Amino acid sequence: MSAQLPNAQAWWPLYRIGGTAGLLLVVSGVAALALYVVDPPPVSGGEATLRFIADHKASYIAQQLLWLVPSLFGLVVFVALLVALFPASPSLAVLGFAVGAASWTALLAVPVTSEGTLSLVYLSDQYAAAAPSARPAFVAAAEAFVAENNAVSLAGALTPLGILLISLPMVRGVLPHWAGWLGIATGALGLASEALRFIMPSLYAVYGPLLWAWFAVVGISLLRLSRRGGSPAPPARRPSLRAYKRERAA
Repeated sequence: MSAQLPNAQAWWPLYRIGGTAGLLLVVSGVAALALYVVDPPPVSGGEATLRFIADHKASYIAQQLLWLVPSLFGLVVFVALLVALFPASPSLAVLGFAVGAASWTALLAVPVTSEGTLSLVYLSDQYAAAAPSARPAFVAAAEAFVAENNAVSLAGALTPLGILLISLPMVRGVLPHWAGWLGIATGALGLASEALRFIMPSLYAVYGPLLWAWFAVVGISLLRLSRRGGSPAPPARRPSLRAYKRERAA
């Protein structure tokens, strides 16, 4: 029996918002990557990073916002998936939402994008305005942020785990089942990428596009779901002639 959504029409706005958020997440990520390719920030060296930001401030701020703001989009997508997939498997839907929402919330709470942080913009301004004798203090602070960006973060590991868990009920829910299998593959590869980050960094070259592909598919699927309202309800049965006569006689 196909999963039924109670009062599906009431959830259509959420599905539309969730679908739009999924597509915006992909657009933001692609835009951030394009800016990164044009002006890649240093991956090490506090002083080099501060000098780079001073010379490319607008591009650097735009990159950080495009990496950071989509965390809110990801959170909205997982809310919509929780509602859409709950009838198929309540336990897995809630578990996947809890882990996935925690990952996107952590990215907002600790705004380190693995490519930098907006906090370095402030340090760059202070470094440029400080006397030469005071600059080592700002360089040391920048080194701490650079090290944090290069470390394996909890949010980075929770994101693919949340995708993996939320995709399990998707393989038998109202969304396309193949999108669920795509999410399972994406989550598994993402976990491997985080675990082998310093051994096989090339895995990110596959995981990143696969992550965007999954969000694009989910976004389009949620938008389509908002138009058809989930699985159709079974048609009401018409009373039989015998039942009608019995009711009339009563």
